[in-house]
Amino acid sequence: MTCSMEMLESPVEPQRRRLNRLTKRSIPAQNSLPGRISRSNPPTGSIPDRDQVQASAYLQTDETHERDEADHDAVFTQNEQRKSEHQEEEFVEGKEFDAPAVGMEFDSYDDAYNYYNCYANEVGFRVRVKNSWFKRRSKEKYGAVLCCSSQGFKRVNDANRVRKETRTGCPAMVRMRQVDSKRWRVLEVTLDHNHSLGYKSVKRTGTKRKCADSSIKLYKARVMDVGNSVNANSTPKKQFQSSSPDVLNLRRGDSSAIYNYFCRMQLTNPNFFYLMDINDEGQLRNVFWADGFSRVSCSYFNDVVFIDNAYISGKFEIPLVTLVGVNHHGQTTLLGCGLLAGETVESYHWLLKAWFGLMKCSPQTIVTDRCKPLEAAVSQVFPRSHHRFSVAHIMRKVPEKLGGLVSYDDVRKAFTKAVYETLKVVDFEAAWGFMVHSFGIVDNEWLRSLYEDRARWTPVYLIDTFFAGLATCRPGESLSPFFERYVHKQTPLKEFLDKYELALHRKHREETLAESESLTLKTKCSFETQLSRVYTREMFKKFQVEVEEMYSCFSTTQVHVDGPLVIFLVKERVQGESNRREVRDFEVLYNRSVGEVRCICSCFNYYGYLCRHALCVLNFNGVEEIPLRYVLPRWRKDYKRVHAADNGFVDGADRVQRFDQLYKGALGVVEEGAVSLDRYKVAMQVLEQSLDRVHSVEEKQE
Repeated sequence: MTCSMEMLESPVEPQRRRLNRLTKRSIPAQNSLPGRISRSNPPTGSIPDRDQVQASAYLQTDETHERDEADHDAVFTQNEQRKSEHQEEEFVEGKEFDAPAVGMEFDSYDDAYNYYNCYANEVGFRVRVKNSWFKRRSKEKYGAVLCCSSQGFKRVNDANRVRKETRTGCPAMVRMRQVDSKRWRVLEVTLDHNHSLGYKSVKRTGTKRKCADSSIKLYKARVMDVGNSVNANSTPKKQFQSSSPDVLNLRRGDSSAIYNYFCRMQLTNPNFFYLMDINDEGQLRNVFWADGFSRVSCSYFNDVVFIDNAYISGKFEIPLVTLVGVNHHGQTTLLGCGLLAGETVESYHWLLKAWFGLMKCSPQTIVTDRCKPLEAAVSQVFPRSHHRFSVAHIMRKVPEKLGGLVSYDDVRKAFTKAVYETLKVVDFEAAWGFMVHSFGIVDNEWLRSLYEDRARWTPVYLIDTFFAGLATCRPGESLSPFFERYVHKQTPLKEFLDKYELALHRKHREETLAESESLTLKTKCSFETQLSRVYTREMFKKFQVEVEEMYSCFSTTQVHVDGPLVIFLVKERVQGESNRREVRDFEVLYNRSVGEVRCICSCFNYYGYLCRHALCVLNFNGVEEIPLRYVLPRWRKDYKRVHAADNGFVDGADRVQRFDQLYKGALGVVEEGAVSLDRYKVAMQVLEQSLDRVHSVEEKQE
């Protein structure tokens, strides 16, 4: 049953059109032309909301709007030209350069470079070219990244390594690209520096002359793009702000590509779902979608969810946000996707509400990067979930946030040691206090904010939080983005939609191969034999490492007894700095009466299986099998089949619920049948017989 509603076309304000031409951004003007909006499978008797509707014929074509724009552009009076020339003269007289902004355009690469170089001289830093891109045949340059001279760090094996390190990992940069008009457009800007500013060019006279020329060329390009300017009194900075957080930033044709892709997916995948968020002016604001496989995966693996906003926070071409879980093979599985207008509480709240409304599940643990708007949205939509921050994301920001410190290398080592090597809260507090006081960084804002949030990201504080492998507590470990091989900084939306199914197919194939591969025992330990019978191959291999490393634990000593509760001290040889072997002590609590074992390293809560230290204590006490409470059902080979059987009851009157349950059961047959040729033949036979029996029911009723 499909409910549809017609929306009146809102007028397109001429001022907004002129602003789009001024900035030359890739926001399709057709966003303002709402077409027929519908929502699939609403509850009986419900009417879809205007701001949250699923589109079936969303936007008009780009060509239609281009003709409207062409007619409108024909008006450019002589008075306005004289007005533009007058503004140009006023701009040249100014001595300060506006900060680079997304949307600025230049006639050539040299003009763009000169402008950024003059701006750098005005602010107080030097410029260097970080990257350049050239066409294969013509060798013509079509893209470049200009950055602060303090960006990055020199390699250790550089010839001048004896000289003092002058780079600080500064993030300041400008990314630009040649567009269809042959002009150079600024696509990404980072203005913040992590070091003190104050450099001024020695050749001041020559630089001033060059900068003045660049100013005239830049402002001519900007004025000519204005057409009928939005506001004669508006400043250049205002005109070149990034797109509104109330409108999704898209290129020409992206809206049509989204709509066409969604239509095609619903034809080939009836369980595909999408939702579009439209603002009051009829413009596309946010988008959410989930295919049938994601919906089924979410019904199995919704206990821990990672919300990955790296693409939108990293200023990628596509403002993508993914919701990711972990399947029974320990592999990441996609639970939903979204395109957001901006990093605002409203956008994140809409996305999470859309996902929750479809999946009807509240995760036990939610892992995200440190992002205030996302944090607020999670607390509103999932108030009972444990919201934690990814320590791997925090560690990746250390060079950017602390790279400007004089004693950066020593600070980084102290920071890593406090995070990863402390096993008790008191030890972490002492290590952190020593670090900030010894290096004089007590007032560092980033470190202070981290310390305030320490209970949400530091491993020593999270020993009771279950992560299922979506968060790490070991140095060097990190979670790769789900679309890592398919989405890069400059990947356009159309290309991503083409690669989306390819990425999912690869993930599904990896899962199928993991189910078909055999296991190999490496020890005679009873723990290894026990889990080899029930765990999937990938999870068994991870647990197998812990069994092998039991031999690095050379001492298990009983240090305290309180009735059935016993505290053991397990000594292990670990690899420390400079590859030296060190001995570390791990406390393990063991309850003999109920078979409970807890290690201070928190391996079970982070990864879902017992660590080598806990296994040593069980072995020390003569336990031959791991207690069932530590054999998690979510890692079992038959988890999907057993889980589906446990949740087989459906409301007979709810067609959507019947469809979801049947889809889940059929998908289980498909996955099992793909393991081998013999299973495939049996599965095909069963499916054909099932279909015949279903048809026979209708024949009997007739």
